[in-house]
Amino acid sequence: QVQLVESGGGLVQSGGSLRLSCAASGTVEDINAMGWYRKVPGKLRELVAAITSGGTTNYAHFVEGRFTITRDSAKNMAYLQMNSLRPEDTAVYYCTADRPASSPIASTRYWGQGTQVTVSS
Repeated sequence: QVQLVESGGGLVQSGGSLRLSCAASGTVEDINAMGWYRKVPGKLRELVAAITSGGTTNYAHFVEGRFTITRDSAKNMAYLQMNSLRPEDTAVYYCTADRPASSPIASTRYWGQGTQVTVSS
């Protein structure tokens, strides 16, 4: 089992930057991908970015080169560097971690508690 704790959220003006951190603990040795999702009230949660154990990254279209996901496996940490923030980026951001499941094509998804990011105009 994996526990994830996000930090680094807060208030920032439009155009500003913020770095989110995610600390993983528990059964961390077999974590595959880690990632970031975000949730706005009334809307479905959406993928922001993901990174595999091998360093392959995947970004949502709305990032447009503004965000960068990184990972420090030795520290069991994942990060999301967010630049050129916009008001529409306001959401609760959640860290995720995937571990292998019984099925060879399935994984168990673990979620953090979320951290609020608010971007003002």
